[in-house]
Amino acid sequence: MSSLRGTTRVDTECRETPGDAGRRERISGCPPLLPGADVRGRDSRAWDVTVSDFHTVSGVRAEVSREGPGELRLYLVRQGAWTLRYDQAEFPLHAGRFLVKRSAGLHAFETAARTTARTVGLPLGAIDGPAGGAPITGPATAPEARLLLAHASLLHDTIDDLTDAGVDAARNALIELARGVVHRYVDGDEPALAPALAGAARALADRWLTRAGLTPTVLARELHVSVRTLSRAFAATGEPATAYIRRRRLEEARAALTGGRSVSEVAARWQFADSSHFIRAFRARYGRSPARYARDHQ
Repeated sequence: MSSLRGTTRVDTECRETPGDAGRRERISGCPPLLPGADVRGRDSRAWDVTVSDFHTVSGVRAEVSREGPGELRLYLVRQGAWTLRYDQAEFPLHAGRFLVKRSAGLHAFETAARTTARTVGLPLGAIDGPAGGAPITGPATAPEARLLLAHASLLHDTIDDLTDAGVDAARNALIELARGVVHRYVDGDEPALAPALAGAARALADRWLTRAGLTPTVLARELHVSVRTLSRAFAATGEPATAYIRRRRLEEARAALTGGRSVSEVAARWQFADSSHFIRAFRARYGRSPARYARDHQ
């Protein structure tokens, strides 16, 4: 698996934002653009999976270099229009539509002015489906596509802060969600989609544990699914979303107690109603009070 991870912002002059060596690297070279083209983009990579966003101010035409067998790629247009030219066919994409196709054979593309789009690149063989045959197209409003886009946005926001284990989880969840798009799973209790949805929700919850008002409703809204769909996905894991949030807050609070913080400070940071509530919850889970635990582990 590729050792690359991180995010890069690029523009039409191919300037890169500074980053730590080995953690940020350009995903692909800038293709030759028409003079005066104005493009802004952002790439994030989680090992062998990439998420790329771009926005064109002017219209763009470009040739694409051909390298190896390519990858399986999802193209999605949020605004404007994007035409992909392959060796044997041309695929126009308009706002609100997506296309899934292998990138091998793509030799040029053209966008209208003020086009906003996203691509998700996956390793060949990661998903059974359109390895080289007919492309798959559909609406960006499909539940599977909306969930994939939400997780891709989270990858952009969190990739530089994730541990390697977190990058693994984010990468695997993205592949599972893309599989849901390819196979057109609709219901969140589909075996192939539910684990990815629960994984994406857990990753988001972990990032927001210190936020007040973190609930399954908030997670569902951020991931663009219904609360019922999210609940079904968590049911498959054997732990409801509310229980997961409570357990993770207690785990983080327990770790914080060994750092010298007071019980009241820890209770407030991890969003327990008050110190008494925190003490009861902690004792019920760990069999002793927070103060006793802190003393025992100093």
